Amino acid sequence: MSQSSVQPHLLIVIHSLGGGGAERVAADLSAYWVQRGYRVTVVTQADAGTDAYALHPKVRRHALGTASASTGKLGAVLLNIRRVWSLRRIIRRERPTVVLGMMTTSSILAVIAARGVPCRVIATEHTHPPSQTLSNMWLRLRRWAYPQAAAVVALTSGTAQWLEEHVPGSRLTVIPNAVRWPLESIEPVIEPPPRQGRYRILAVGRLHPHKGFDLLIRAFEEIAGHFPDWDLVILGEGDCREALQAQIDEAGLSERISMPGRVGNVADWYVQSDLYALSSRVEGLSNTLLESMASGLTPVAYDCETGPREIVRNGIDGVLVSPADDTEALAAHLSDMMAHPEQREAYARRAVDVRDRFSTTRVMALWSNLFEAR
Repeated sequence: MSQSSVQPHLLIVIHSLGGGGAERVAADLSAYWVQRGYRVTVVTQADAGTDAYALHPKVRRHALGTASASTGKLGAVLLNIRRVWSLRRIIRRERPTVVLGMMTTSSILAVIAARGVPCRVIATEHTHPPSQTLSNMWLRLRRWAYPQAAAVVALTSGTAQWLEEHVPGSRLTVIPNAVRWPLESIEPVIEPPPRQGRYRILAVGRLHPHKGFDLLIRAFEEIAGHFPDWDLVILGEGDCREALQAQIDEAGLSERISMPGRVGNVADWYVQSDLYALSSRVEGLSNTLLESMASGLTPVAYDCETGPREIVRNGIDGVLVSPADDTEALAAHLSDMMAHPEQREAYARRAVDVRDRFSTTRVMALWSNLFEAR
């Protein structure tokens, strides 16, 4: 394809460009390939008013206006038929070389909408499927659609293994997220408070049950009395804010645990922290874990079913905690790192290897192989 005189055209299908890991990957992929001579089009159901990530100026954007939630089964069916036909019109008009579906439902819609059009359709899974809540209709459609795709991309080998067992016939490949390095600063900018001789555990993510911040707060509560000069900061926003704040208040730790919200200058927080905690019950491939390690932070992460074990080299550049919901185990491993600065610093020196292991060059070479396969 790269040798052809015809300019290759990548069309990315995603629900929105609101905050999230897959949305950020879509923005990164589109910018990377448009700068390498591809035509790139991003098709979203939501309009630009919901965007958290800006697209490269040369990337074309189509908003289908089909993001509204449906009411009832019939409404859902009709809305999805409308989504397919709207997307199919664009695919037939644009004639892309590659159609890339980002996440489950967008991947399924892309496979259906591109039927009969001469292009490669690539589906992607950005979360570990057992942690998703999909209706039976979408589960059945995935079992039908993924084997029709030219390839199905999983972020981790664990997810690829699950798909091999549960969606047979899929042509699977594993491509991790690239680590963003160095991290740019965007709005909102919230400066970390002065350290004044204190130490900081940092956690970053949506305030959602999957992220296990309730477990992290409980673990910190167990050890806070032994480490009076350490604080915990949780960056992010979400539906669990009130419940988490109530948990902090009940533990009497509102002076030691803070939740400043979503920040655009997270790089400053990584640099001005001493330890990174990932307490997720489930993960795809954690962008924040990659970023924190690239920033020189030692991670203490739950060894949940997929994700952290493919980033953290246990006992070399960080700590994996099992089982993945045991607060006593998390507390013990956090306190061990808090009490041993030399070990913490040795792990941190090796953690920055993720800049090479998950570099944009390496990851985009994998995408290139996929886009340009015959």
